[in-house]
Amino acid sequence: MSAKRRPPHSAAGSGREHPARDSTSAAAAADVFHVPLSLHWLSGCVTRFPGFWKRMGNLETRLLSPRLGAVHVDRPLYVTGLARSGTTILLEMLASHSDVATHQYRDFPLLFTPYWWGEAQPASGSPDLPVERSHGDGLFVTRESPEAMEEMLWMAFFPDAHNPGVTQVLECDTPAADFAAFYRDHIRKLLLLRGGCRYVAKGNYNLTRIPWLAREFNDARFVVPVRHPVQHVASLVKQHRLFCESEQRHPRALEYMRRVGHFEFGLDCRPLNVGNTDQVQQIQDLWNSGDVVRGWARYWAALYGWVVRRIAADADLNEKVLTLRFEDLCREPAAQIEQLVDHCGLDMTPQVAAWASRISAPRYYRPDFSPEELESIEQETADVARQFGYRFGDEAPQTSPTALASVT
Repeated sequence: MSAKRRPPHSAAGSGREHPARDSTSAAAAADVFHVPLSLHWLSGCVTRFPGFWKRMGNLETRLLSPRLGAVHVDRPLYVTGLARSGTTILLEMLASHSDVATHQYRDFPLLFTPYWWGEAQPASGSPDLPVERSHGDGLFVTRESPEAMEEMLWMAFFPDAHNPGVTQVLECDTPAADFAAFYRDHIRKLLLLRGGCRYVAKGNYNLTRIPWLAREFNDARFVVPVRHPVQHVASLVKQHRLFCESEQRHPRALEYMRRVGHFEFGLDCRPLNVGNTDQVQQIQDLWNSGDVVRGWARYWAALYGWVVRRIAADADLNEKVLTLRFEDLCREPAAQIEQLVDHCGLDMTPQVAAWASRISAPRYYRPDFSPEELESIEQETADVARQFGYRFGDEAPQTSPTALASVT
């Protein structure tokens, strides 16, 4: 999140996660967690009256209909997975293609009328200076950087979208005709505004919506990054602590996160329910009792275990979903980027070498788990991790995935 102006991730940044001091990260991020009163007020006006803004969005569609007639949603791309798995850098890669249109930080908060809001914003005389995003991970962003923004739309049509007591899996037959029409028109307007022909969205919560999205957009492609559970849990624990401390310092930041639809970390952290409410309650109980490492490990296994089962049970999804290991991307970036763009149907040959030179494993922290915590991660995740080719006692995968061989 970010607050001073919620800048986006920029391809102008290095693409690397820079060294940072974990003990002072919250203080260093304090400035970006500050939410201006004007943004707080305007975003509140949008989130408190979703019905009004839906009507405004439909009015915008009707008035733009002569121009939208020639705009079609062609092979949309979805980057989705558990936070801290590499979704941001993958989004930035894809967004650098000239055919691609994405949401940007500046689209918030008037997301329901993207074309009008985009046209109303004055052109900047000079480019924004990139600033480090509030995650404190060395990724620098500007107002024009790509970002996950469409969650506001999902929340307006699905009031229980972030209710941990309700399954968040949208099956192929989930009724959502009103949302489907509004969402498709929204994408078309974004393509018109940005001058693109391929829509790319990053959204962690779209993970459990893959079955529905794959039916609604039969030519869609999905990219699901996965990361070794030891490294992944370490990053999740670090980010959650940072967001909790910063939201305590800046109360408006917590409301900002709720309005934009980011519940991955912080004081209002909410796990995704993949159809097992008892499991979700266990995860929340572990977090609340202070056993956060085991809680995040169990959450990792729940989400990626669900992914494995759904892909294995659906031959169509098997073809549409690419699982990409974070460690492979860091170790052999050129080969992994080529696999990524081939799956997405994008010609990025000239950019592959440039992006590959910017990818590296994070060096701004190291896991500092006790032997008991490492044992708990292995206990919770080993069965699922093995299906992605991961083993314990080593941070990197040693084998190619077997259960997902036809997917990766």
